[in-house]
Amino acid sequence: MPESNLNGAYYGPSIPPPAKSYHRHGRGSSCNPCSCLFGCLCNCFFKIIFTLLMILGVIALVLWLVLRPNKVKFYVTDATLTQFDLSTTNNTIFYDLALNMTIRNPNKRIGIYYDSIEARAMYQGERFASTNLEPFYQGHKNTSSLRPVFKGQSLVLLGDREKSNYNSEKNLGVYEMEVKLYMRIRLKVGWIKTHKIKPKIECDFKVPLGSNGRSSSANFEETRCHLDW
Repeated sequence: MPESNLNGAYYGPSIPPPAKSYHRHGRGSSCNPCSCLFGCLCNCFFKIIFTLLMILGVIALVLWLVLRPNKVKFYVTDATLTQFDLSTTNNTIFYDLALNMTIRNPNKRIGIYYDSIEARAMYQGERFASTNLEPFYQGHKNTSSLRPVFKGQSLVLLGDREKSNYNSEKNLGVYEMEVKLYMRIRLKVGWIKTHKIKPKIECDFKVPLGSNGRSSSANFEETRCHLDW
């Protein structure tokens, strides 16, 4: 009987040689040159923006700690109303209103340039008069005065409800009014001046109508205005 194994020799079909594998170094991390460049630029851009924001934040904090800015305060200290008549036939108001106002700048290192000031007199949401006031500069820790005067006649569109309110106030002899100040100002810190800022000031007050053409300031209550930057 022939032996199945002759000295370990194999006489079957030939075994093919093992396939050679070629490995390209860096294939897994390769990218399109354009996309790589874009990603790098975006990364640098965001780093620069973040750094600038940090610097601006530090500068703002330092300025706030040094300057300690406080809100400017506006008051209506006195009001004189000697005429306020509404003609129901043609919706015309005849008025004579004078105000004394004060502006208090409590800041130690900040001055204010008031480049333009427009005062508007309002009654029940309707403007009946406006006037422009002289520009001026207000130093730090300073109180300045404004004296807007409104006199004349104006057409106003009041509904039945507003006319009824007018009649009630006329019987009481006290009118609820509002004055709005529209400004363009610049802040001055040392030799630095800011760009123009446009605050809006709203002052609601009650003013008595004087008898015999005169109004007593003793009956007027000083009013603090609302400042909206």
